Amino acid sequence: MWEVGVQTLHRIWQAHTERAWSLAFGPDECILASGGWDGLVKLWEVESGALLWSGWHTGNINSVAFAPDGRLLASGGAHETILWEVKSGTQAHTLTHPHQVIAVAWSPLGHLLATGDVEGSIRFWSVHETGPTICLQTLTGHTKLISGLAFAPDGSRLASASYDSTVKVWEVAAGRLHQTLTGHIERVHRVAWSPDGRLVASGGYEKTIWLWDVEQNRYRGTLQGHTDSVLDLAFTPDSRGLLSCGDNTLRLWDIESSRCIRVLQGNVGALFDVDWSPDGTHLASGGSDKLVTIFDATDGTSSHVLRGHGGLVFGVGWSPDGRRLASSSWDTTVQVWDPATGASLQVLRASDDPIAFFCGLAWSPDGRLLACGSYLHGVQVWDMTARTRRWVGQTQSTFIRDVAWDPDGTQLVGGGDDGYVYVWDATDGTLLRRLAGHGGGVMNVAWSPDGRQLASAGGGREGGELFVWETHSWERVHALGEHPGVAFAVAWSPSGERLISGGSDGMLRWWEIDSGHCVRVREAHQGTVHTLKVSPDGGRLASCGDDGAIVLWDLYGGEPLQTLRRDRPYERLNIAGIRGLTKAQKASLRALGAFEETSVGR
Repeated sequence: MWEVGVQTLHRIWQAHTERAWSLAFGPDECILASGGWDGLVKLWEVESGALLWSGWHTGNINSVAFAPDGRLLASGGAHETILWEVKSGTQAHTLTHPHQVIAVAWSPLGHLLATGDVEGSIRFWSVHETGPTICLQTLTGHTKLISGLAFAPDGSRLASASYDSTVKVWEVAAGRLHQTLTGHIERVHRVAWSPDGRLVASGGYEKTIWLWDVEQNRYRGTLQGHTDSVLDLAFTPDSRGLLSCGDNTLRLWDIESSRCIRVLQGNVGALFDVDWSPDGTHLASGGSDKLVTIFDATDGTSSHVLRGHGGLVFGVGWSPDGRRLASSSWDTTVQVWDPATGASLQVLRASDDPIAFFCGLAWSPDGRLLACGSYLHGVQVWDMTARTRRWVGQTQSTFIRDVAWDPDGTQLVGGGDDGYVYVWDATDGTLLRRLAGHGGGVMNVAWSPDGRQLASAGGGREGGELFVWETHSWERVHALGEHPGVAFAVAWSPSGERLISGGSDGMLRWWEIDSGHCVRVREAHQGTVHTLKVSPDGGRLASCGDDGAIVLWDLYGGEPLQTLRRDRPYERLNIAGIRGLTKAQKASLRALGAFEETSVGR
């Protein structure tokens, strides 16, 4: 959160255990709604940052929007849109969709709600507080996912952005297409309508913001300066400025001159995965900065930074022989690198679908197959010798976050956002079983060293869940303790007698499996712990998380040994003695690398 007048960082706080995908201020600007991929809608008090209420939503939440009078809040995701009573946090209506909802927008009078889905359809819903909510009309014309919606200030028209590289303007009353704005050559991610009704702005994956004069039906110009995808847009209330975010920056543009007049930077790049080289000398990491970084595990220096992904790097994995390094990304590719030189050796794709985001990956024990989970496209398995896709393990439109091979390479398991653990035959991808029990998404799966047990980590309505399954019967034999927050990561000790888990509270926990007791707790990261990996020699544990750090631990003693990280925005900045900073601002700057050290004498 930023102070508008002085345009300085005001506060950072941990709001969700997964990506916070959408934000919306209430009409009175006193409350803020957030929707995350942890399945939660949250309402915050702006001044204090206090949480007022949270509501559970099935699956990922992709969009949130307040009704103009502030009484209702719409959240879209999974196969439904939920309307919440803002005052109480209770559900007022649930609107069922045939496909996942990506975007929601209210008409200015609040009697109409527009939703856009993953298949390119737009629906108009008639909303009444006391009566039923009815789908009035479905608009078709886009050929791919609807990524953004914006009503004109007078409510007569609706602008839609799509991954088909177009922006369309619709006549609301007639429900027909008014015009198609073409010019984008890549997927369009967001669209915004100026408060004076004259301009529409659109931005997406080509790093350029387009401005359209909708009154005169013509192209107005472009705004250039972002070095990566433009993720969201918002006009200032006077229509003279435009805010845009992307490439880890927030930019303010003057519309008249087309100049960027302010760049705000303050977010930390999270790390989502880490992996040891087979000889234990190096670590590879991937995260929100779209980079794969290779660190020397001895001195903590980075030997290579691998550039080439166009989206978040969600998974990294060394081949068993150490000669290749694979990374999976939300740019719909898996890249295979030579870790010695940093050269790209191969690029794998799931399909032409622009939302086939790749998640966790794993090499088979013999190094011949590479498996990767995906968003809505099941698990993909490639034959790395033949360089062809071997099989696809389909699921019921869920997000397979993590995959793991059993020690002999005959079975593959995956954790789904729908709460199931999937088990496939490694030969042909036959689904052998689906394990139920988790109340929320399964974030991580890990086989015991002897292959006799499987651990799965996740979360539900009541908090984190850590389960152990016997693999000969596939019965759940242990549910370990009450895990605060969400259990995101799990790893086995080499003996198979203990589990180590990492959670959304930033803590590591050591568990004794037979007794189910938590025997040790350590503070590890600011924010969520995303991954845990045991070193090849079994003596060290690597953890990574939201704070962009890799921490190496003594696996048995539980003590931190070393911290590896690339520089944050304010690394090594001493803020001692700087006047005018609030406690919240100081805490935020420290989270971004600053420190506060006062000289004790000359």
